[in-house]
Amino acid sequence: MSEQCHDRRVMATWVGWPLLAMLSMMPLAAAARQGPTAMATDAAKLSSRVVAPLPKLEDFRWRGTAQQGGVVQGYRPASVAALWLGDIAISVADDGQFLMAFDRDAPSMMKLTVRMKDGREHQLAMPVSAGKWRIEHVNAPMRGAAASSAEFTRRRPAELAQIQEARAQEVVSDGWRQIFQWPVTGRFSGFFGAQRIYQGVAGSYHSGTDVAVAAGTPFVAPADGVVVLAAASPFTLEGNLLIISHGMGLSSGFLHCQRLDVKRGDIVHQGQRLGTVGATGRATGPHMHWGVSWRGQRLNPGDFVERRVSGGA
Repeated sequence: MSEQCHDRRVMATWVGWPLLAMLSMMPLAAAARQGPTAMATDAAKLSSRVVAPLPKLEDFRWRGTAQQGGVVQGYRPASVAALWLGDIAISVADDGQFLMAFDRDAPSMMKLTVRMKDGREHQLAMPVSAGKWRIEHVNAPMRGAAASSAEFTRRRPAELAQIQEARAQEVVSDGWRQIFQWPVTGRFSGFFGAQRIYQGVAGSYHSGTDVAVAAGTPFVAPADGVVVLAAASPFTLEGNLLIISHGMGLSSGFLHCQRLDVKRGDIVHQGQRLGTVGATGRATGPHMHWGVSWRGQRLNPGDFVERRVSGGA
């Protein structure tokens, strides 16, 4: 572009602002001649044309840290109508509060898509800090999974379908707003995210927090919720499985239970007894495996509890 053209564009920009201001005031001047009612009406019409600025991350109110396996709660600006984290739709409560969480293997940068009430959409880059996991390097080749029995192969698809259907249920509960409590206290025997690396080959990571206690020990609801799955008979891997939805797509799973004291559809409250700890399914001894997920993202249960004790590192 020539310097002459550039100068013309600059002049047009600076000259245009007072000209636009004069034009915008003309309807108000005409309305003033017609009286205060007409002036107020035209002023309202002009103000309705003002476009809300696109929000930035700092325009949201956040509680929590965006990190792998973690959860944050936020309040959206009033001009925001809908949100997506990646391709996951985020439910927003009537008061503007919402919850979103980050998988154990979430990337270091995620996309938060914002839809404004006027229909505009734009995207914000959300940094995600790395989690701290117990990684054990083993100088031995990884052994292949043991051959599954014919019974396991027959039953497993239906079990997985039940789990998927339960986690997909939308329930009305404010449990997601609460600071969770441990369902049972004792010795931590397994940590969320823990993983073994066999001569450079990564094994699967642990998807929950294990608490070793005696069989028959009662366990309680970590937060309010609705029972969406209570196994009528032991699952092949999970044993007597219980899943509670806390609302907004957030759910807790309790594995290897000895007995369940609640049934599907029950509304439960934080601290309410749910059953007893056992060693059903594939378990080497009695313990409570507590797992938390949000719309398919596997999360660190310790991130939901007051950080008196860490369940993840």
